[in-house]
Amino acid sequence: MRIDRIEASKRKRGRVLVFLEGGACLKITEQELLDFGLRAGDELDESTQKRLKEAAGVSDVKTTAADLIGRRAMSRASLEKKLQEKGASEAEARYAAEWLEAIGAIDDADYAALLANHCARQGYGPQRVKQKLFEKGVPRDLWDDALATLPDPAEAIDGYLRSKRRGELDEKEKKRLADGLLRRGFAWSDIRAGLNRLGAEIWEESTWN
Repeated sequence: MRIDRIEASKRKRGRVLVFLEGGACLKITEQELLDFGLRAGDELDESTQKRLKEAAGVSDVKTTAADLIGRRAMSRASLEKKLQEKGASEAEARYAAEWLEAIGAIDDADYAALLANHCARQGYGPQRVKQKLFEKGVPRDLWDDALATLPDPAEAIDGYLRSKRRGELDEKEKKRLADGLLRRGFAWSDIRAGLNRLGAEIWEESTWN
């Protein structure tokens, strides 16, 4: 089929419209225009049209991927999931993620450390960090390095105990404080040490079971 005319889209930057005889229109990017050397009057057979559409699809997914990570940091797995939710195929999403990874635009190790420290600033402990790393699709072999960047939990625990304490440290109050810290992802050994620093002698977790 012959190309009737080629025009830049007035609605989307970087989009090129290739009008074919008979009224069909191919939506491609400037990259495909250059790669395929398209000009008005050229003949496009079905095979070329298919390759052109596939290439344009990949370019669109790459553009969407770049826009997504430009808005907020995310793991590679989260990016691929989001792209597929927006209509990309599994292969297109994987290719776009690999491309961004190759140029250094996404790095799961850096993202894991960023996420871990964000959780720490929110007052959460290591177990909550692990939960977030899992939810965001960060590979498990990166967890230990991310957790190693966390500050000593003592400061966060002490701050929580000071702000949440209500009156006398009886057994009910100690259990309430400890439960709150457990929910925030802190280890029992660290919680016990914090309560001891507060003046509440806690020796065995089993005493509250």
